[in-house]
Amino acid sequence: MSLRDENLAAYGNRMSRYTELRLQKNTNLRISLLNGDVVANAKSADSGISARVFHDGVWGFSSRAEIDGDAITKTIDEASRNAELLAKYAPRSEIELPPARTKKESDFATKKARFSQAQMIAFLQAIDARIAERYPDLKSRSVTLADLDMEKRLYTSEGSDGYSNTTRSLIVVNMVTTNAAGQPVELRQVFGGRGQFEDVFSSPAALDDEIDALHAHLMKKREAVAPRAGVHDVILDSELAGILAHEAIGHTTEADLVREGSVAGDFLDQLVASPLVTMVDYAHTRDGETLPVPVYIDDEGVESRDAVLIENGVLKSFMHNKESSSLFGVNPTGNARAYQFFDEPLIRMRNTAILPGNDKLEDMIASIEDGYYLMWPSNGQADSTSEFMFGVTLGYEIKNGKLGRAITDTTIAGVAFDMLKTVSMVSDEMSWSCAGMCGKKQIIPVGMGGPSIKCRIHIGGQ
Repeated sequence: MSLRDENLAAYGNRMSRYTELRLQKNTNLRISLLNGDVVANAKSADSGISARVFHDGVWGFSSRAEIDGDAITKTIDEASRNAELLAKYAPRSEIELPPARTKKESDFATKKARFSQAQMIAFLQAIDARIAERYPDLKSRSVTLADLDMEKRLYTSEGSDGYSNTTRSLIVVNMVTTNAAGQPVELRQVFGGRGQFEDVFSSPAALDDEIDALHAHLMKKREAVAPRAGVHDVILDSELAGILAHEAIGHTTEADLVREGSVAGDFLDQLVASPLVTMVDYAHTRDGETLPVPVYIDDEGVESRDAVLIENGVLKSFMHNKESSSLFGVNPTGNARAYQFFDEPLIRMRNTAILPGNDKLEDMIASIEDGYYLMWPSNGQADSTSEFMFGVTLGYEIKNGKLGRAITDTTIAGVAFDMLKTVSMVSDEMSWSCAGMCGKKQIIPVGMGGPSIKCRIHIGGQ
């Protein structure tokens, strides 16, 4: 039976205090091919229930890996006892949660017949065979499928009632060759996004153009030169600008981290970026387009709404759950999200992006005499001061307003709120991705997007 069919309102008579009841099932599938051989084929499902009870300013939480009436009753009762115990020793009676009552349903499961794992393996093998035939110069190749379905059913004592099935299907292609010195050169790209496999991928041949582009970049990277260390004029392509905005700015504007001392707490209503920069954490839709990770109702039963973080360079607001909105005296934004049934909801981003501007990318490149066009990120880190460091796996020189040679893997570093003040051009194109998992105490899928931006940034080099 689908979680959608569970009648959670039937347990309302056990909710003597504010209570959230959540049923959840996460299904993960991962299939990997290395040089045509299947090296991983695993499917897992984690399901269960959780209850959270608010009493005298504190939360009691409980979870179980069963989903049946007896387990639901026991979980609610246990969460209530936990709340009473905590309130006895550490009450915070000054906190009053804002009321919220909404009903939302969203289901991104495919309506098509589902592929079996054997059919998915055959699909990946067809992609791999095309790569092997078309690019004989490769020393190694891998093709990986990663699918995630997050199905949730929520009911609160205030009458919020929600169901969601948020899905994601990704294919990762990794290519390895060697340069003239015999050293390995590697490049990878992720394809896909929101939806289940059958809706996201139509045929192995449909990825040919994008895989061709990946291989072309790899061949140029064989001849790559090291960038010059120092501060340079650069263009951050949308993927790199998006992850930087997420990690270095987005986290600093999550209200729980603001309360813990994030630098953003000191900058509200102040200029923190170029007036060309507007940044929003979108709930589910932009300009009529459903975004990569749509959240219509959060895991506290709050209707999700967009949070404008930076507007024309000015820091305007933070992302909130119920508790932080009470402490800050504002409305909740519906940013409370949990990854597994046994996780408590935290303030998390949904679809975070810098908004597009009015500049053409070719004009941005032409405006730089000596700099770099930085395209694809790897791993990185940022902290609550907005200081960041990210790897860059693909980039090119810009010489006299034209793209030049590819550059070797490098890093960018700086303080985001300082770097954003140097933004002088913003492209008019917008792109989105949801390939990553954000790792704030618990992983969770997020969407990131934006335009390309021209700025000044510190690049590592020889």
